[in-house]
Amino acid sequence: MVDFKDYTRKMERTLEVLQEEFGAVRAGRANARVLDRISVEYYGSETPIAQVASISSPDPRTLVIQPWDGSLLKAIEKAIQVSDLGINPQNDGRIIRLSFPMLTEERRKELTRQVKKYGEDGKVAIRNVRRDAMDYIKALKKKSEITEDDQKKAEKDLQDLTDKYIKKVDAACAVKEKELMEL
Repeated sequence: MVDFKDYTRKMERTLEVLQEEFGAVRAGRANARVLDRISVEYYGSETPIAQVASISSPDPRTLVIQPWDGSLLKAIEKAIQVSDLGINPQNDGRIIRLSFPMLTEERRKELTRQVKKYGEDGKVAIRNVRRDAMDYIKALKKKSEITEDDQKKAEKDLQDLTDKYIKKVDAACAVKEKELMEL
């Protein structure tokens, strides 16, 4: 019998990465996860904003960033401006306010295309894991560690596992697309 635990873990990790990427796609409402990929220079190293400031959401369309060290205000403001977030931060000297505008229909469609691309990348990663597992199965057969019947069964089980994770990717994409298209 062939053990697919490692390959299952890799497919699961692909789903986690996909969810992280979806979290960075802003859907017209304030979500602190959009800041996850933005870092600032802090004591000589790049540090995520969430580690140098508190982030709150006083209403559905606003994020408030309050750095623990006031000297970081300008650096955080600049990091947000040069990011691909597309939002201009408002700095009042103590906090930075991010106001998320309603998404236009064109921007929604653009973000939906981006979500579909992330989904396709996730499927490719899962198929790559399947390919590696298939190579492993064939190597076991070549070394006569499994029979031909075991090889066929393992390949079928692997395909079923792959199909299951592809469906999970499709479901995650559908949920994110629905969220983007809501008004």
